Amino acid sequence: MNNAFSLTSSPTPRPGEGLVLPHMRNRLHILNYNIQAGMASRRYADYLLHSWKYFLPHPNRWRNFDAMAQRLRRYDLVALQETDPGSLRTGFDNFTEYLARRAGFPYWFEQINREVGSLSRHGNAILCRDRPFDVVDHKLPGIRGRGALIAQFGWPRSGIAVISVHLALGKRPRLLQMQSLCECVKEYSHVVLMGDFNCELNSREMRKLFSATGLRAPRSTGDTFPSWRPRRRIDHILVTPGISIVNAATLAWDYSDHLPVDMQVELPKEVQLELN
Repeated sequence: MNNAFSLTSSPTPRPGEGLVLPHMRNRLHILNYNIQAGMASRRYADYLLHSWKYFLPHPNRWRNFDAMAQRLRRYDLVALQETDPGSLRTGFDNFTEYLARRAGFPYWFEQINREVGSLSRHGNAILCRDRPFDVVDHKLPGIRGRGALIAQFGWPRSGIAVISVHLALGKRPRLLQMQSLCECVKEYSHVVLMGDFNCELNSREMRKLFSATGLRAPRSTGDTFPSWRPRRRIDHILVTPGISIVNAATLAWDYSDHLPVDMQVELPKEVQLELN
């Protein structure tokens, strides 16, 4: 694993910046979302007809993000994939920072996994209302440009690790990446692993992850891809046995080619987070 200092992160908020007083809680409302860099595809033809949006700025992105940020306000913790920390297509603004600030998150962290010159940058992110005591940029094996962003909350011996991940499209590199994820998960007592896995729960890769780590998924949250006619459940939130799933659902948002996964969880009694 690489050291956390290689990450882009939010500054520590100063007193008087509009934050409410923190309070301790062990029930969290969390969300995972592959945001497709704000492109909001609504049909397969958009991948071709709107392909220029992968590299050039467009005002619709900011309208999508403004609407998305309003919905993100009700969450305690959000994991994002396919965000962009600043390139030509963003007008060199940071998508993660923009969403975090508009949605009122005091802390945000991101991991850059792939860059196409100055045209586009791709990565994972975590927005949170509690400040993690450690954040790690873990590069996954196989195809270049995939990674896992790991944030630890609470206390080292009684905390929780939250992991935002985006796996490869191909089965062979995914198997390699899943093995690396298995080793990561085993390092922590309590884990929430969420992201775009590019594979369904009954796939060989996911079965490997479940058998090696004890992670589990909610019984059903609905399909997540493509957003306009979902047929595959490839975006997941998984938890270790000590974390209780209160409820989970797939949400009908139209800001991406994926649908987000919403979940409420109850943490073990020894894990209390200080939420702003």
